[in-house]
Amino acid sequence: MSATRRKFIRDTATAAAAVSIANPLRTFANVSSTNKVNVGLIGVNGHGFNVLKYHYETGKINCAGLCDIDKNRLETRAAEVLKNYGQKPKIYSDFRKMLEDKDIDAIIVATPDHWHCLLAVYACQAGKDVYLEKPMANTIEECNIIVNAAKRYNRIVQIGQQQRSDPLWLKINRMIKEGRIGKLRKVNIWANFVYGIGGPKKPDQPVPEGVDFNFWLGPAPLRSFNPNRFHGYWRMFWDYGGGLLTDWGVHLIDMAFWAKDIISPPENILASGGNFSFKDHDHETFDTLSVIFGMDDYTITWENTSGTENGPWNKSYGLAFIGDLATILVNRTGYKLIPESTNPEAEESEMGVKEQCYLHADNFIECIKSRKTPNCPPETGRAVAIAVHSANIAVRSGAGLLLWDDKTNRFTNSEEANKYIVPEYRKPWELPLM
Repeated sequence: MSATRRKFIRDTATAAAAVSIANPLRTFANVSSTNKVNVGLIGVNGHGFNVLKYHYETGKINCAGLCDIDKNRLETRAAEVLKNYGQKPKIYSDFRKMLEDKDIDAIIVATPDHWHCLLAVYACQAGKDVYLEKPMANTIEECNIIVNAAKRYNRIVQIGQQQRSDPLWLKINRMIKEGRIGKLRKVNIWANFVYGIGGPKKPDQPVPEGVDFNFWLGPAPLRSFNPNRFHGYWRMFWDYGGGLLTDWGVHLIDMAFWAKDIISPPENILASGGNFSFKDHDHETFDTLSVIFGMDDYTITWENTSGTENGPWNKSYGLAFIGDLATILVNRTGYKLIPESTNPEAEESEMGVKEQCYLHADNFIECIKSRKTPNCPPETGRAVAIAVHSANIAVRSGAGLLLWDDKTNRFTNSEEANKYIVPEYRKPWELPLM
């Protein structure tokens, strides 16, 4: 990592740490004698390996292990770690063997969503701290279980909603709270991406050599292999993910929650949508979706139209924070403050930085050592995860409008919707009880 990047992380980590809260009840992790945290990665393909790179470039970890059900990807990634970082991690085809390694302090979980709950809970039980990719789980009840597991086993769990560590979003949050746009009354959010329609339809095929597809399915229903349900497009099928809403939606809607310090899921969710286009592509999650989250004193809307990169303000994704005095238009590339005609304050804008992933990883590693609460703990991840799952359920169940009661963990107006709260695991896997 360059000296410039190290300096950037060091200088901005102080600001990001402002949202961390000390937890004196937690004990120190088994950090190695080199004062570096020994980290294992479960799920080495695609973004998972990028997350490992973000952690490695903090200069504060050793790559102690890699685990995946795809032997080919596993061996390729192990060779890359050796070449790029000069380390030879242990490799595992079964995550349970990795969790038995007492020299490993922390686990990065970067598998498909349907595995998140089991892996997070097992890692906590094994005494490992966890960096858990978003959304934190594939169902509502699994989110609750992860929150309880982190508390029960006194583990540091960082959800991979990295905008919580980004100076750009910290600044936007501060501007809103300081009243720069007046009273925040509405947030419009959108994300339009081509990949949301999945891949062109293909017939089922034999399982590729070196892939343990039955293990990949894990608690999900047994089925034959199809490449569109594997690397790349798995999140477009309900058994493994929730489409664009649980992918990009978690990141962006989380920022709308943060602006009002919302820590509980919305009580009113109105959603409409379906699969209206691209019948030649393989996807179950919705290519077209509109959602309204009703909050106490303002409204959050979500829109996605998969298969296109076009969107409001000529941006494929973003948020518009709308207040009485001004609107803040923002995505990861920067922001623009646009005053109302009655507001004399000048328009302003600023470009974003590309360090959020590194800062989020750095915050996780520092919290392993300090035992402070990370920037995005499970409680934060739960609120937005339940919100997006509820929106998908509103359409899947046919209810349209759902009323959520967080105390009873149920929808009060639809028994059909309640059927989606708790997943049914395929044997021999069992839903953990927390």
